[in-house]
Amino acid sequence: MPRLPKLLQAVLAVAVVYLGFVVVFDFALGQPIPKSLMIMFMFFVVIGVLMVFTFTEDGTRELVAPIRALVEDPAKKRLRNLVFVIVPLAAGALAFNQAQPSYEAPLELRAIHPAPPSSVELYDKRYDLLSLENPYRELETEDPEQFRELVAEGADVYIENCHFCHGDKLDGQGPYAQGLNPVPLSFQDLGTIAQLQESYLFWRIATGGPGLPDEAAPWISAMPVWQDFLSEDEIWKVILFLYDYTGHRPRSWEAE
Repeated sequence: MPRLPKLLQAVLAVAVVYLGFVVVFDFALGQPIPKSLMIMFMFFVVIGVLMVFTFTEDGTRELVAPIRALVEDPAKKRLRNLVFVIVPLAAGALAFNQAQPSYEAPLELRAIHPAPPSSVELYDKRYDLLSLENPYRELETEDPEQFRELVAEGADVYIENCHFCHGDKLDGQGPYAQGLNPVPLSFQDLGTIAQLQESYLFWRIATGGPGLPDEAAPWISAMPVWQDFLSEDEIWKVILFLYDYTGHRPRSWEAE
């Protein structure tokens, strides 16, 4: 049985890895593959395959032999001209399709504020999110001096842990923000924390991205599970700081 040319072997190796990657994620795991991740992964696969097939001088010569023959062999002039027409046309068509705007609906519709559960277990306790209130909020009127101290403590916690993504101005423009997809929301916007109860923020901060509802998966939030790093009191103080700095008022539970 004749041995496959080195160039064909290299192409088949890349194709097999690509198909295996797609099968594992699309069919086995049922998760969409981000395009940027696929491009990065396949870039390293191609580099790895080329390194293997060009490890020796003989291997390099055998790998490039078909390409060299296509370019230099007078007997392949017709095939060469055909390839030199088809390849640029194919590259142009690919570039054109990439530049074309897409009118298709996205694979997932991301709700900015997903509905929280009615109750949640955090810090080895069960919280009723429908009635939970910030235990420090009443100090805003009862003891303003102590309230300001708590806000300052919340600011320290925020700067130490949160500003890298959410920004030192709470505008979603932290130094890591542009590396995230989606980028963090701006708390300065009236459509974010100004529309929420403090219990909602407590739930979102404590449970992070992994705590978002399963029925709305796949979620792509980069928020860590902060209950693993912050105490309950620290989270409540951060929430005080968020509202104080932005000048928003948290929504309160309506009296029946």
